[in-house]
Amino acid sequence: MKKLKFPTAQTILIFIAVIVTLLTWLVPARKYDSLAYNATSNTFFKTSLEERIELPATQETLKNLNIKIPIEKFTNGDIYKPIGIPNTYKELESKPQGLAELAKSPIKGIIAASDIIFLILIIGGLIGIMNLTGAFDVGISWMAKTLKGREYILIILVTTLIAAGGTTFGLAEETMAFYPILIPVFLAARYDAMVGLACIFLGSGIGSMCSTINPFATIIASDAAGINWTTGLNNRLIMLALGLVITILYILRYAKRVKADPSKSLVYDQKEELEELFGLNTMNTTTKFTHRLRLIIVGVSFLDWWFVEMTATFLVGAIIIGFIAKIKESIFVETFTKGAAELLSVAFIVGIARGVTILMEDGLISDTILYHASTITEGMNKGVFTNFMLFIYGGLSFFMPSSSGMAVLTMPILSPLADTVHIGRETIVDTYQYGMGLFYFINPTSLILAALAIVKIGFNKWLKFIMPLLLILLMTTMIVLTISVY
Repeated sequence: MKKLKFPTAQTILIFIAVIVTLLTWLVPARKYDSLAYNATSNTFFKTSLEERIELPATQETLKNLNIKIPIEKFTNGDIYKPIGIPNTYKELESKPQGLAELAKSPIKGIIAASDIIFLILIIGGLIGIMNLTGAFDVGISWMAKTLKGREYILIILVTTLIAAGGTTFGLAEETMAFYPILIPVFLAARYDAMVGLACIFLGSGIGSMCSTINPFATIIASDAAGINWTTGLNNRLIMLALGLVITILYILRYAKRVKADPSKSLVYDQKEELEELFGLNTMNTTTKFTHRLRLIIVGVSFLDWWFVEMTATFLVGAIIIGFIAKIKESIFVETFTKGAAELLSVAFIVGIARGVTILMEDGLISDTILYHASTITEGMNKGVFTNFMLFIYGGLSFFMPSSSGMAVLTMPILSPLADTVHIGRETIVDTYQYGMGLFYFINPTSLILAALAIVKIGFNKWLKFIMPLLLILLMTTMIVLTISVY
């Protein structure tokens, strides 16, 4: 019998979309009213499915709605998405999603995620141009020689720097640019692609999980919970340090084993395929390190040609690189298009994942799940409650993978629960971050499937690699949370 092949990321997401479609027929439709600030008119809009009411943007309005957030958090732009209004949970007529909605969901997802998708495609084109110049070959060869015997420094440095980006500004989607750039470096250092994937993805995940000043997680969540974002900062710093050390040691242990015996690699059966994919077999190590190549590498490394949020900057960067390298116009267009096509499957994964979220929103089941999550915790011991909330947020992140969206929708509903068990609301902010962050490592509606598609590693192999680390981090997190509330 032929060995069964694990399904592709696209197939996994479509299967999840089918399950979510079925859930819209089984889970009752419920929804909270929402409140959004309109900066143009300086008013609030209170929205339910039946009506939309304009209210004055005052502290009194928030008080009447039982929302314990300073009005300044709305007027200065800290909270820019609609938030859920406590005690407005309503039963609605069900909106089960049918085959037509299921079929349209990937298209809707692609349209909704067009900003990220275009970013990925432009990154692909830019990478194609960089490969054509030969700058990658030279840079990788130079780094491999420089780090010879000290390759472990690469693991520590990459993981730490990306974690720093995650904890400060939520570095996540932007890491898609790093895989094609850094994976060849890890391969040249005689590690496998799993090591490079882990350093980038886990670095981003740990940093975002333990966000300290991240405006898209910590600050929005704290504002929505009605507390200052600095409250509980010390606990998050401790968790960041613990999580980062544990993760780096775990990667180093695996990397050491792979370097000593390549057959121990989880992707050993793909060794030749991955080396060919990332150009290790055809790498030109004799390319001269010209002034032109130096300028290209310096631009990529230090002038934000790679690490920027605006897709236009990547496009302009590709054009500038093309001029510096004196690439003919026809060759430039062909190479850029081919590079973008290489990441087209990744772009589809992002779109299909967003489509799953749209199915849940259109089926009106997200708020139902949120409501029942908020009622289960009544009367719990505060230690049990805190850890239970960790799992609640882990589960909710499957349905709401956006950290900012999760914060504004759930914090007004769930943060008051902390008052009932006599703990600080910063604990709810922590459980939100840690729960989302831990599940992020395996959440198929997050970025993991897109990252795996770039590196051509199966989800089953990733699960085999990550599960021991996930259990260690989960136990560490539960211990830290329990200590923090006593």
